[in-house]
Amino acid sequence: MLSKGRKVSSRGEAVTANYAFGPHEEDIIIKHRLLTRTTTTRGEPPLKKLQKKFTSFVLEIEKDADNNGDCEKLAKAFLQELSTFEIPLLKSKAVVDANVREKENFNELKDEINRQIIQAQADIEDLKKQLEESKIERQHKEECEAIRKLIATQPPRSETQKIISQLEKEIAALDAENTAGSRLLELRKKQFALLLHVVDELQNTIEEEQKSLVEEMRIATEEQKNGIEDASGGSDAMAVD
Repeated sequence: MLSKGRKVSSRGEAVTANYAFGPHEEDIIIKHRLLTRTTTTRGEPPLKKLQKKFTSFVLEIEKDADNNGDCEKLAKAFLQELSTFEIPLLKSKAVVDANVREKENFNELKDEINRQIIQAQADIEDLKKQLEESKIERQHKEECEAIRKLIATQPPRSETQKIISQLEKEIAALDAENTAGSRLLELRKKQFALLLHVVDELQNTIEEEQKSLVEEMRIATEEQKNGIEDASGGSDAMAVD
């Protein structure tokens, strides 16, 4: 394959390599060299040498002269060249078979790796679910532990029940006191209402008595005044007589 490698300029910048053949042309040249057993550009290709041996042998056979010895020599030379040409072919076939087996092994390995990748992905998903479940379970355990600690700080049930009973008795006593106080307050209201009524009656009686006394004093004053006037009139009459 003819190609120009990558060059580097004096400034250290990479220069893009220029190739004489494209990828397709390179494949054709390599295929041709494999078929003709041409591994180098120097010397004559093995297939061409075999072709020359065969042509020389055929031309020698076609001659009418008595040349059996030359034909045997050319035949041996052709067979020797054919053997020489066949050995690389057998090697190439062995290499090809080995490459085919290697490719099959690679495909099997690739399938196995893909299967393992799929299995690993499934395992990862399962582990993710287990992790989430573990997180939830741990959270529940922590909550239960917090509740347990809170319960542990509280007094025993018997003591709590005793306190409740005592509080119920106190509430009942307070209810009784409240009822008694309500009754006493109602009684005091009635007594106060009666007292107000009595005071009101007493005030009315006092006002009436005061009015009667004032009226009596007025009448007494008028009577006294009239008596004085009568006495004055009698004295005047006696004086005239």
